[in-house]
Amino acid sequence: MCVYSGIIAFFEIEFFKLAATSHVKNIPVMHTLLGFAISMLLVFRTNTAYDRWWEGRKLWGALVNNSRNLAMKLAVMLPETDKEQRAFFRKIIPAYAYALHNHLRREDTRIALFEEDARHPIFQHIDKDKHVPNQVSLLMYRHIQQLYKEQKLTGDQLIILNAELQSFTDICGACERIKNTPIPYSYSVFIKKFIFFYIMTLPFGYVFTLGYYVIPVVAFVFYVLASLELIAEEIEDPFGNDENDVPTDKIAMNIHKHVAELI
Repeated sequence: MCVYSGIIAFFEIEFFKLAATSHVKNIPVMHTLLGFAISMLLVFRTNTAYDRWWEGRKLWGALVNNSRNLAMKLAVMLPETDKEQRAFFRKIIPAYAYALHNHLRREDTRIALFEEDARHPIFQHIDKDKHVPNQVSLLMYRHIQQLYKEQKLTGDQLIILNAELQSFTDICGACERIKNTPIPYSYSVFIKKFIFFYIMTLPFGYVFTLGYYVIPVVAFVFYVLASLELIAEEIEDPFGNDENDVPTDKIAMNIHKHVAELI
């Protein structure tokens, strides 16, 4: 970009020796009008991308809280002597977070972070080729319903637990909505073309007022506009593998740790 601006400046000043009365000097008027339009587009683009990232982070924050709440309620409702039931929920609750993490990353699904957990009998009926988070949630529903039939849980307790169980599926659906509804490709391409056209025509008019100083000025404007577009592109998919994406793997590990402490 610096070389390009330098070439334009050389040809206008040294080669063609354009005077300040040339019509070329009026090009900045166009940039003034287009500058407002491009700034509005970039603000909308960046805000939309950040809203998607922040909503993803809030959803996983809600998953942390609901997992803790479910673990605390079960810790109180289940008898201290019922080690089998406590062990089941100690594994199945964080398993949902791990399953959702892998589902959103579109990785080969592992039920839990550690392989020994994935081989646990609890998870033997999970079909990894199907929607794993739904299957894990269904396991919890069936198990709690069985506890109710065995009269280990009352009807009131069943209603109390339902809120957290239902929230897991709600969170999964909201995350899938973000993941499966990207910002329209045509919109992103248009902004890139707009930035390219704006930057490539920028040196022509400003050479008359800035001279060779147009080189660093154009480079700086290009850096700002391109950076805003790249930032939006980086964070618009919060469930990817990039450094700035929501750390769903670490959040799932925290859920695993906290649930183990509670039950």
